[in-house]
Amino acid sequence: MMLLMRPFKHPAASELALERVLYALSDSIRLDIVRHLARVEAATCGELDGGRPKSTVSHHFKVLREAGLVFTKNDGTTHLNTLRRADIESRFPGLLAAILTQKTH
Repeated sequence: MMLLMRPFKHPAASELALERVLYALSDSIRLDIVRHLARVEAATCGELDGGRPKSTVSHHFKVLREAGLVFTKNDGTTHLNTLRRADIESRFPGLLAAILTQKTH
């Protein structure tokens, strides 16, 4: 029996809210995920989990998806994640660039 995974829900670019984006980026784990995705074309959840429990990582990806920062698609049994750079830039010009150029401490 083949198990089909439900597609994830993603807000339209026009529905992105600044307070949700900033909230999602206020957590250092989620910010690290966004920074990593900014450097690559796509990454699996496993590549981005940092050794954290699956439930914790799932929560962080849900927050990032709901804020409109990350697009997740099913690729077989793998979740492939990409940064919604164009959508974020069209809604909040310069925001992502400003955040990504900040030094980490």
